[in-house]
Amino acid sequence: MLDLNCDLGEGEHPNRTRALMRQIDSANVACGGHAGDARSMARCVRLADAFGVKLGAHPGPASRADFGRAALSPAPEQLARWVIEQAGALAELAGRQGLTLHHIKLHGALYHASEAEPELAQAYAETVRRHFPGVKIYSRSGGRVARIARQAGIEVWEELFADRAYRADGQLVPRSAAGAVLHDPAEVTARLRRWLESGEMDTVDGASVRLAGQTLCVHGDTEGASALIRAIRELL
Repeated sequence: MLDLNCDLGEGEHPNRTRALMRQIDSANVACGGHAGDARSMARCVRLADAFGVKLGAHPGPASRADFGRAALSPAPEQLARWVIEQAGALAELAGRQGLTLHHIKLHGALYHASEAEPELAQAYAETVRRHFPGVKIYSRSGGRVARIARQAGIEVWEELFADRAYRADGQLVPRSAAGAVLHDPAEVTARLRRWLESGEMDTVDGASVRLAGQTLCVHGDTEGASALIRAIRELL
């Protein structure tokens, strides 16, 4: 069964956090970089425990003004420090509830920078291997991070995006472009049905790209995220 994940604890109303958490399999919890604080992390940990959701850390750049989505190229040491500090903070809170981290998924610009720069992908994998043994990485389908992390002995779940448009090279259409974010449940489920049947994901230019994946993301801040998740659940 395809895992369904969602980015949470990113400043949304607590009622929204709860409503989304009830519908998903795994949560990527913002942990103090682009969003989130001790209170929101603790709330997400409690809800994940209550609803049997796999708990993941969602480290991001320390740039709240742009929600961690502005392009950046940090030093490998900086990326490692963000992962250690942020995922470590969530792991500590989870431990108080008797929970452990299931996975780590980078946020926004950090997610894309680690795919673009080999040194960052290597630093990311090495940091998870050394500081979070046994924790999985969620990363882009067919990407550099997945390959390097597996070489380091880390279990990877390659990620697909239900609410984002794809380019022919398998990368996401930038958020600045028209049509980058998908809101229509019928459109989203039609594309996902085709992928489930063929392994081919429709792209923005009318073609398709072959992608593999074990986990599917709906962003918590996407308009109509709850309706999208319900429609995907019905399809699956």
